[in-house]
Amino acid sequence: MKEPLDAAGVRQRLDASGVRRWAELGLDALGRHRGEIDALNVFPVPDGDTGTNMFLTFEAAAAALAESGTASVRESVGTFAHGALLGARGNSGIILSQLVQGVAETLVSAREQALGEHELMVTAFRRAADSAYAAVASPREGTVLSVARAAADAVATLGPGTSLAGFVTTAADAATEALARTPEQLDVLRRAGVVDAGGRGLVVLLEALVETVTGVRRDPGPLAPPVPLDVDAFDEGGGAYEVMYLLDAEDAAAHVLRAALAELGDSVVVVGGSGLWNVHVHTDDIGASIEAGVVAGRPHRIRVTDLREEAAARRARPHGRAVVAVAHGAGTAALLEAAGAVVVRATPRVAPSTAEMLDGVRRAGVDELVLLPSESDIRAVAEAAAEQARGEGMRVAVVATRSIVQTLAAVAVHDPGTRIEDDVVAMTRAATATRYGGISIASRQAVTSAGLCEVGDVLGIVEGDVVEIGDTVPDVAARVLGRLMSTGGELVTVVRGSEADDGVTDAVARRARRDHPGVEVVVYDGGQPFWPLILGVE
Repeated sequence: MKEPLDAAGVRQRLDASGVRRWAELGLDALGRHRGEIDALNVFPVPDGDTGTNMFLTFEAAAAALAESGTASVRESVGTFAHGALLGARGNSGIILSQLVQGVAETLVSAREQALGEHELMVTAFRRAADSAYAAVASPREGTVLSVARAAADAVATLGPGTSLAGFVTTAADAATEALARTPEQLDVLRRAGVVDAGGRGLVVLLEALVETVTGVRRDPGPLAPPVPLDVDAFDEGGGAYEVMYLLDAEDAAAHVLRAALAELGDSVVVVGGSGLWNVHVHTDDIGASIEAGVVAGRPHRIRVTDLREEAAARRARPHGRAVVAVAHGAGTAALLEAAGAVVVRATPRVAPSTAEMLDGVRRAGVDELVLLPSESDIRAVAEAAAEQARGEGMRVAVVATRSIVQTLAAVAVHDPGTRIEDDVVAMTRAATATRYGGISIASRQAVTSAGLCEVGDVLGIVEGDVVEIGDTVPDVAARVLGRLMSTGGELVTVVRGSEADDGVTDAVARRARRDHPGVEVVVYDGGQPFWPLILGVE
């Protein structure tokens, strides 16, 4: 078997590692160009979310691939396509998922048809374009479909012996030229003075593929200036609501559904296969669109968006990034707010609801957010709120902090001036580098991993497990800190709860400085209930 890289570092064939590299570079590229692509979006509705939807779709696909551990290129592309299908958002995201699905289908059939490398590349680009056209009930030229077909047509002109680099650069160049022609093909683009947003997204991904193969990042061209869109000026009169759902149905039923939805609205896209489909339509009749899915099979994960309301909200939401963090005490809430975070205050013994987390997201009033749950049990709530916020066009990441000390560490390195991907990585590293523990008081007799405890015993807990039982808070805290410091540390954070006084925290701080010379000790008045002390070591 040929080596995937030659002496110059150029890929001779696309193996599983190449697919993963394209997933990384493509996601990075869409992240960098997301705002530009959103600004181009006037068709099929001027809702300014094409770049966001393509990014979120590609992000879901890349996450599925990262979690799979697949080794073959065929399995890697198949996993990537399935992740895109499940995570597809909006008209552009669904079409993107179908383009990838076309490539995956080619790789599945290549073994049966014994395709050579030249035939494989030509067939993959052709099937990707044809699959995307077939998925759309009323295809329009001047869209991402035209750009995909131009790439496929150009690749088809290449002869046997063409290198992988030759194929992908030819495809990217042809797509770029086709993108420039889209205003000539679609009047709404000409009137707005922009190229097609979905087509631009595809060019960005093809350029990422060129970089994957050649190792060279080519100049993607000048950024498009933001377009001050007037919804009424560019509205083509489509349905007021976007209805999307996943559908379990046979192939024949899905094809009938596509025709039925075309009678109910426009921007109809039905993609998938093997019993699972992703359905999209812009319509004024929400009920009938869902009922058509019930007739075809079993719709689930139904999402309905008021397009005009969301477009207005998106344009009113300024670009920026904020942190939304959960706090269990007034003191930590004040600390987080002073650091610029939007705080969701938890009620004692009751986790915040998804609605409360979403309220924090919306209070932030920006389009990029990082959620910090501050407790393991709240992570699911944060993930659910993030999913809902993404459906409203925001970019949201969850850094799964399991203690307030991890949240404080993450907020300390938050940098809204960097890309969100870099910010999330830095915050995640800071959180995971912070070992945490705490002191609680037993409210009942129980058997713990440290032995039997009685009511009133002082419990020392490290990352969720009871590891110490004692009589006084300072003594147990010293033993817990000893465990946390066993692998080293430079900073000890002590967060005082509502049940501890200054004397207790002063004693713990003095003991920490004595037992661990050279370590900085910081004490905060957290005010949290049930936990006299929360401890962190960085």
